[in-house]
Parts: sequence; structure tokens; C-alpha cells
Amino acid sequence: MASLFTKIISGDIPAYKVAEDENYLAFLDIFPTAKGHTLVIPKKEVDYLFDLDDETYAGLHQFAKKVAVGLKKAVPCQKVGVMVLGLEVPHAHIHLVPMQSEKDLLHFSDKVKLSEDEFEALRKKIAAEID
Repeated sequence: MASLFTKIISGDIPAYKVAEDENYLAFLDIFPTAKGHTLVIPKKEVDYLFDLDDETYAGLHQFAKKVAVGLKKAVPCQKVGVMVLGLEVPHAHIHLVPMQSEKDLLHFSDKVKLSEDEFEALRKKIAAEID
């Protein structure tokens, strides 16, 4: 059975996509801990990050770096934090979280509410900053 993220990749489920290439996808988390919270995934469906083959693993991190650079330009923050967390979706993924303080990662269960218009404006702003 395809994971939720695989359904996003195939277009069966909509997402606020900020970057995509033939192997990877980055999209806004719809339950963000901070404005701009982005998920970065391989298009290859593998449950556990460390089960990815070396090429996909390295490529995922290179893609995440590119997204993080654009994210930092688009969303004012001190740094973009990186976290691998989550058991709900059996698809390897990296969280990129704009940080004003360590609280933004340490209190991961605290969520920010955004409207659809806010998500779409943020998606466009981040996507425009990714080279």
C-alpha cells in the first residue's frame, strides 16, 4: 500500500510543493511547528532513512541543503534546524524547521496554524528562493 507521501508524489493528494526534481520532493508540513516547516522526501518509497541506498541518502541530504538555503532566505530565522522524526508515515523524510530558538525543535509537538492562503503565499515565497 502506498504511503501518504507516495500519494503526494503521484498527485493523488495535494501538497504545498516548494521544490522537486526527478528523485526528491520538498513540501510544506501541513501541521508545522514553525512557519515554513518543510518536509523533504525521496521519491523512492523506503520506510527508514538509514535503509536508503547510499546514493539516494546522499542525494536527499544535498537536496535538503538546497531547500534549506532557500527556506532561510524566504523565512526570517536564525538557522534552519534539521530533524529526522516521525513514525506515522512509513516513508523516509527530513524535517527542515526555521528556528528563532531551540524551542522550535525541542517543542516539536507545538503546532502553528496557517490558512490555505498563508500556506500558498509561503510556498510561493520559498519556491522562488530555491536555486
